[in-house]
Amino acid sequence: MGMTLVEKMLARASGKASVKPGDIVLPEPELVILHDGYVETAYKQLHDIGYRRVTHPERVVFVTDHQVVYTTPASILRGRANRRIAGEWRIGHFHDAGQGGHGHLFPMENGLVRPGMFLFAYDMHCTNFGAIGAFAMRAGPSVVSVLATGTTWTVVPHTLRVTLEGEAPPGVHPRDVGFWLAHRLTSGELGVEFDYRVVEFGGSYCDRLPLSGRVALCNTLTEIGVLNIVFPPMSPLGSARDSTWLESDGDARFEHTLVLDVSNLAPQVALPGAPDQAVAVGDTVGIAIDQAYLGSCGSGMYEDFQAAADVLAGHRVASGVRFLVVPGTVETAKRMARDGLTQRFLDAGAILLPPGCGPCAGGAGGPLASGEVSISTAATNGQGRMGAKDAHCYLGSPLTVAASAIAGRIADPRRAP
Repeated sequence: MGMTLVEKMLARASGKASVKPGDIVLPEPELVILHDGYVETAYKQLHDIGYRRVTHPERVVFVTDHQVVYTTPASILRGRANRRIAGEWRIGHFHDAGQGGHGHLFPMENGLVRPGMFLFAYDMHCTNFGAIGAFAMRAGPSVVSVLATGTTWTVVPHTLRVTLEGEAPPGVHPRDVGFWLAHRLTSGELGVEFDYRVVEFGGSYCDRLPLSGRVALCNTLTEIGVLNIVFPPMSPLGSARDSTWLESDGDARFEHTLVLDVSNLAPQVALPGAPDQAVAVGDTVGIAIDQAYLGSCGSGMYEDFQAAADVLAGHRVASGVRFLVVPGTVETAKRMARDGLTQRFLDAGAILLPPGCGPCAGGAGGPLASGEVSISTAATNGQGRMGAKDAHCYLGSPLTVAASAIAGRIADPRRAP
């Protein structure tokens, strides 16, 4: 019996000829990624039990994206501590503020994360790396064990194969497809288990997606409890196909296989609470907004801003609406400036923030006040995610967010002015 893509990566990382779902393995990661908000905590936990170094510091990556601009005394001290720890532990890849951008995006962009790699990361949205055919497992607090010993025990997951066919109608973005699929999974409509499963995408719709579209699908499903999302390998650097890249075997055993058609899908909006609370945009049209936000690890790539700028062309942001634009990476910000996108956003009245997480990280750089309403491309929209607990956070695609910023209310991008 053949193996799935993820089973192959876990087998290789664990030094085994083969693995199957349910096996417990100790995979050795090629990289270990920590975000700026957890570095000091990990350091203190290891220091308190006597560790003065980490295993394979050359493989460890510190990224600064949650607090790119220090807005509190605590954030100033945290940044200073992270720089000190990176030096003390001799971290191999330290990306300080302004040096990379969002940690779920730029490592693909600069080739640090490559197809076929296995890695551990603290943050759950490391699932983005599945867009190029890499497998990053969210270790959470157990990342401390990985730093100390070089690995942590892992249960080989089942894989759910999702084949998406058809061509999405105009105005429908891969984020819309992700919201729609997340809702169908969590509502039980599709009748399959997804908790601690890997979703492997394929099909004619997926075959046509650029990297940004793959990232959107990986990111949108993360919050429902899947372990990971993967696509067949793709090079983000445009290099030729590598014969060493792994793919699922033709006789691989998937727990379930779903075949879905996106041809008749409408743009989606996720209601406040969770990304899977998706409805057709028509059910929310007309809800007044105070803030729109474009960016995050789900929609922070160049193509996302290009699509939004096309909707925005010739229009201005509605009076009374704050439209925050956050490039995912430094390179994306540079490209936007070179190609005139930055100027188009500024001319329309948008507010440009530095590359990173932006308001998705607890409202950093753009919190919501009590009772305010926002629509954004954030990774999630739980209560209090971007400010006040009684704020109302809707999620949409870059197209829907841009159309709503112009209208001053949630708008259907297919009917944008």
